Amino acid sequence: MESFKHLGPFSDLVSFSETARAHSSLPAHSLTPARVRELLGVDLDPQPRDVQVHGRWTSEGVDGEEVSWSVGYGPRTQAWVLRPAGHEGALPGVLTLHGHDAFKWNGKEKIADGPGESSPELTTLRQKFYGGRAYANELARRGFTVLVHDATLWGSRRFPADDMPEQGSTPPEDRWIAPESEGDATDVQWYNRLAARHEHVVAKYCTLLGISLAGLVNYEDRIAAEYLAGRPDVRDGGLGCMGFSGGGCRTALLQATSEQVKAAVVTGMMSTYRGLLDAHVATHTWMLFPPALTAVADWPDVAATRAPSPLLVQYSLDDSLFSVPGMRAAHERLQHLYENAGARDAYVGQFFPGPHRFDVAMQEAAFEQLDRWLAGV
Repeated sequence: MESFKHLGPFSDLVSFSETARAHSSLPAHSLTPARVRELLGVDLDPQPRDVQVHGRWTSEGVDGEEVSWSVGYGPRTQAWVLRPAGHEGALPGVLTLHGHDAFKWNGKEKIADGPGESSPELTTLRQKFYGGRAYANELARRGFTVLVHDATLWGSRRFPADDMPEQGSTPPEDRWIAPESEGDATDVQWYNRLAARHEHVVAKYCTLLGISLAGLVNYEDRIAAEYLAGRPDVRDGGLGCMGFSGGGCRTALLQATSEQVKAAVVTGMMSTYRGLLDAHVATHTWMLFPPALTAVADWPDVAATRAPSPLLVQYSLDDSLFSVPGMRAAHERLQHLYENAGARDAYVGQFFPGPHRFDVAMQEAAFEQLDRWLAGV
């Protein structure tokens, strides 16, 4: 019997589940955007409500605009629109989707510079994952209208600490006090630790309510796509979208579900589901595991739902969150799906040495591909 690290004596559950799915009463469906939205549990008209503009600024070659809208529940979604400074007229639009990063205190600020100063925690995070730069601003300087917004669980859409259930016997008034072993933790770091545990609770609530965390975030991303596509400073013809890690997960789902997306870049978030087994399940966000979807489709199939819509996937060969066989298998599956769609060249897979990250070299490769695909927009 094949053994899996986190299943131990229950490792045969894997083969059992494969048999159960093969004999399931679920019908086989070819994936369509509507089918994916249905499986995610949230298939509603994605229109932003009560859009407001809060301010504008110019800094380091970028004109910025602070905007917000309501998605119909929870706090208002805060977002930034970034454009090359002084540019008049419409430009191709790109959504840059922030990652998970085990960092929920901020959302858009992780990949974009706004009117304020960046915190030390954000500086550290960008150095670790993003080559030290706010890549959304850099993309705007290259000639795009860029939107970056907060998703549920992050930034303006984060849950207050007081609304998170108690962990163990820790009383509410002590939740912001790090234990002695973490005495040097800042409030931001301590919040991120609480929020990591709370994601499990939110995912349970979503399942109980008949939706999914992935579906909730995807719905909000589709709203953002509708907002960006409707701006007068964005050219008609379709949007680009891109993201790293959890942002790559969001990008794959948005590519699958939104006709507004013309081209997508998924970085650091591609594997077959089978390739995640053993040591690569516990470290991932619930957004990667929408229950109804995993029963009928593999992750590469989701990303290729709208083939031949152009797709770039960037893989890191030393990524601790994925196995190399799982990434290679996903790459081969995507090649096969795009060939079947009659658009072999519309899928591009790029393999880079190094760990889980979206560094400057990877960003430049992504910008180049997006520029090529959106040139006619």
